[in-house]
Amino acid sequence: MDLAAALRAFVRSVERGSMTAAATDLGVSQPAVSKLLRNLENHVGAKLVERGARVLRLTPQGAALYEAAGGGLALIDAAIEGVRGDGGAIEGRLRLHGPACIGERHLHGLVMQFQDRHPRVRVELFLDNHPIDLVQENVDLALRMERPADRRLVMRRIGYSRRILVASPDYLARHGPVRRCEELSEADVIVTNASLRGDALPLRRGKERTAIPLRPKLTTNNAQVLLDALKAGRGVGTAQLLLVAEDLAQGRLVRVLPDYEIEPTEFFLVYPSSKYLRPTVRAFIDFAAPALRRIEGIF
Repeated sequence: MDLAAALRAFVRSVERGSMTAAATDLGVSQPAVSKLLRNLENHVGAKLVERGARVLRLTPQGAALYEAAGGGLALIDAAIEGVRGDGGAIEGRLRLHGPACIGERHLHGLVMQFQDRHPRVRVELFLDNHPIDLVQENVDLALRMERPADRRLVMRRIGYSRRILVASPDYLARHGPVRRCEELSEADVIVTNASLRGDALPLRRGKERTAIPLRPKLTTNNAQVLLDALKAGRGVGTAQLLLVAEDLAQGRLVRVLPDYEIEPTEFFLVYPSSKYLRPTVRAFIDFAAPALRRIEGIF
C-alpha cells in the first residue's frame, strides 16, 4: 500500500466531505479513493470514517488521525515545494475567491498583472458575495469583507474600505440637496445590505456616531445594481469609495453629506491553516496585499 497516497485520500475525503469530491481533486477515480481508505483502515486496524449516503463522518480514531496526518502531509509538501522553489519558479494552479464588487472592479486586474509577471500560473477566480468553505472547496486564497470567525483560516489584514453617501447631480437638482443626516429618513435611499444595521444606517463624523432610521427605496446585495440606480438618478445611496472613485472624478456622482461616512468594512486575505502555503500562493499574497492597499478608498 502507498501510505502517503492513502493518507492524502483520507485527508482530502474528510475535507471535502465525500470520496467523489476527493477523487476529483486528486485526479483519480472514486473507486480508487474508496480502496485507499479501506487499505488505510486495514493498516491501522480501526474504522476511520462512517460512510453515509451523502457525507463522510469521522470516527474518534479517524478524527485523531486526521488531526495528525494533515500537519504531517503539509510538512512533506513544504519540503517538496522547497526543493522545487530553489529554481524560483512560480507556476501551477491558483484558486481564488472574492466578493463580486471588488472582484469585478479590481481583483481581476491584479490577477492579470500577476500572470504577466508569472505566465505559467493558471488562475481560477470565483466571484460572489457569499463566503465559502475554503477547505471544502479546495480554494487557496480568498479576499474577505469583515473578520472571518473560522479559526481554521489564517488572515492577513488589508485595511478598511471607506463607505460614503453619493447621488447623481440630476437627482439632487430635482430633489434638492441633503443638508442634514436626518433628512435621509425622508429621501429616496438606495443601499446595500452590508451598509445597514437592522433598519438604521450607521454614520460617523470624526468621533461622533449616529444611526439614521431608514425605509430604503431599494435594498440590494449587488453593487452594480446599486451603482446603476444611483447614476440613473434614482436616489441617494451608500457606496464603497473604491467602487465610485472614477464616477466622482468624472462628475457622474457627487458626495452627499461629505462630512459623514458610513462605518467602514474591513478587508482580509485569508487561506486555510491546514494547507501548506505554496510558493505561488505566497507570491500572490505578497503581490496583491500592497496593491490592494493602494486602491483609492482603502486605508
